[in-house]
Parts: sequence; structure tokens; C-alpha cells
Amino acid sequence: MTHETAADLRHRLVEQLVADDVLHAPEVRRAAEIVPREVFLGGAIYRPSSPPGVTVWTPVRRDDMPADEWLRLTYQNRTWVTQIDGVLAEDAVGPVTGGSPTSSSTLPGVVLWMIEQAGVARGERVLVIGTGTGLSTAYVCEVADEKNVISIETDADAAERARKALGEAGYAPTLVTADGLRGYPDRAPYDIVMAFCSMRHVPYGLLRQIAPGGTLLVTLSGWGAAYGLVRLTVEQSGAAQGRFLPGYTSFMMARPHDHPPHGPVELLPGDERPSRIDPALLDDWTGRFVAQLAAPSAERFGAGAEQVLLDVATGSQARVRPAGDGDGDGDGDGDGDGDGDGDGWTVVQRGPLKLWDKVEDSVATWQIHGSPHLSEFGMTITPETQKVWLRVPHGPSWTLPV
Repeated sequence: MTHETAADLRHRLVEQLVADDVLHAPEVRRAAEIVPREVFLGGAIYRPSSPPGVTVWTPVRRDDMPADEWLRLTYQNRTWVTQIDGVLAEDAVGPVTGGSPTSSSTLPGVVLWMIEQAGVARGERVLVIGTGTGLSTAYVCEVADEKNVISIETDADAAERARKALGEAGYAPTLVTADGLRGYPDRAPYDIVMAFCSMRHVPYGLLRQIAPGGTLLVTLSGWGAAYGLVRLTVEQSGAAQGRFLPGYTSFMMARPHDHPPHGPVELLPGDERPSRIDPALLDDWTGRFVAQLAAPSAERFGAGAEQVLLDVATGSQARVRPAGDGDGDGDGDGDGDGDGDGDGWTVVQRGPLKLWDKVEDSVATWQIHGSPHLSEFGMTITPETQKVWLRVPHGPSWTLPV
């Protein structure tokens, strides 16, 4: 049996990405052929259990499997988690039940596609936010030249791990351990800023570090677990405007923008009424994003016909369930008409924020305009406000929390 080398596997991955219409630019393709991902995975990764139930993260160590098997794992076009709740996989003493990923090696196809979409080219000064394992920074170094690349990581352990990996792979960009949301003004202005984390809004101080005509590529997210990748162009005035891109890209939230901690969620009684929308619309990629725009302070739980929104700061809640599922209106169907047909959904709301009212209004606006994909949305940033709009800047819009 012939064992494939790392170079063989990289080439096969590149061919797959070209065939899938992900890779186009020759310089980005060359980077994909050269950068050794196995160096950046280090000595271990976390492998998640399959649904249903609470995810169990099992550390998988390079030294515990044949070298060729590790290489095949490395060159799958998938994300591998390398840190859970601040614990690197190589430092884990055993499986971790629950927990949240805090660093990962994003699937190469997404990283390389984003580098193309950002317009990274030789000589461009690039700031990478979220060094992670260092893989994305290595790709950018190959395309732009390492002397033009600054990469910033907030987690000290992940940053040190990435520093070693980049050095081993032969790259020496400027590496900074700090809060990426603040950027790195010492080397500004930048032609391109790329974020490999998501943000609830764009810190205006970060935007000001980008040269007029420059590009910011960032995933907007929120506590409703919805995501949208937007490419913004900075204007001479200090404003920025752009559109969301096709596809389905998600990243871990920048830590300062993450939701506030809380204990177990207790669902309490409240005002009941029929829901005006199917709660399963929040399982749609864009539907969930539109709902999040309407209720940006709410976390979302559940799926399908049963959804829960929770605002920790105000104690506001909204719970939607199929009509007739414990609705308590006396006829067993939840629609309030006494016919027992069980059509529709019941929403229970509590607290000063009528979360589901806001979601219904937002989703209705989206539906009136044909329920378009997120790529028909755009964004405008000024010193005073940040807005997401539908189709055109003067169309329906939502203001982001800043």
C-alpha cells in the first residue's frame, strides 16, 4: 500500500476545493499547496460526540494513532476544535462533557475562500484578528508576505501555541497577544482587516485603523446564534458600507462580546397568545439572523416548533410551542377556539421586553420582501450608528447594539 505524503494530501484537498468552486486565485491556491496544516493542529484535537444529548469532547492525540491516519484527519476539510473552555486538547486529562469551544482550526476551505473574498494580495498590509492555531495567519503570510501581516490573539495559551507553530512552519509575522477588538494601532493603517471570530458590532476604533478604500471582512453574530459574513469598504469620511456574502460561515464569538453568564434557565408563566409565525423559521439561516436583529439581547434555545428566547439583563422571556402542548386554555388545542384541532403555536411572554413581538415583526418584514437569503442584506457604519439593511441602504433596516 502506498502511503500518501502531506504534500499529496494537500494537493488532493486543493483539487477538491477547486472542483467545489471555492478556490480561484492562483496565489491563494499556491498557499493552500504549501502551508502544512499538520504543524498547526499540534499534538491533539478534540473530537465531538454525535447528537443527540450533551456534547462530549474527547481528546485525540497524534501520538496515539499511526502517522498516516493523523495526516488524513488533518487534511479533511473540516474544523477541528483545539481548546475547550480555555483548556488545550494536548493538556486535557480526559473527555470533557459539555463545555464551549474557545479555539479551533477552521476548515481550510472557509479560510482560503475568505482570503480571496477579502482581496488579500502581495504587498497588502493585513491585520488578522483571531490567530487561533496560526493556520489562517500562515495562509495570509504566503499571499501577502509575512512582513505585511499582523496577527492578534486574546488567549495567551493559544497565542503561544500559534507562535511556536508559525515558527516551526517557517513564518515570522508580527504576533500580538491582546484584545483583537481593539485592533493594533501601532501598525495601522491597514489595507485589510480579517476577523476569524464573530462580533455583535464593529468597534468604531477598529474601523478607524483601516485606510480609506480598505476592506473589513467580519462575521456579525449575536446571542441568538445567528451569523452573517459581511465585506465592508471604508470611506474617506470614516464611514463604511458593504454587503453580506453568500454561503454559511460561523465563528466563535469574540470573548468581550459573548453573552453574560447565567445559571439554568427557569421558564416562568406569562402572557399567552397565538404566535403569528412558525417558530421553525428561526432554524432557517437568514430567518434566525433576522430574528436576532430584532431581539439582539436575547439568547436563543431550542429548535423547530419549540423555541425559547431569554434576556438575562431584564429577565424577559419568550417561549413558543405547538398549540395544545400544555397550553392550559381548557380545550387542549392551544388555539383558543375550543375546536381541538391543534393548529398553530402558542407563545408565552414575560418581562418588560416583548421579545417574540419584535421577532414576529422582523420576520414579517423579511417575508413581505420574499424571504431573501442573507446575501441580499447589507450594512452601513457611521460614527453614530451601525445598521443592517435589506437590499438597499434606504430599505428596511435594523440598528445593532453598540
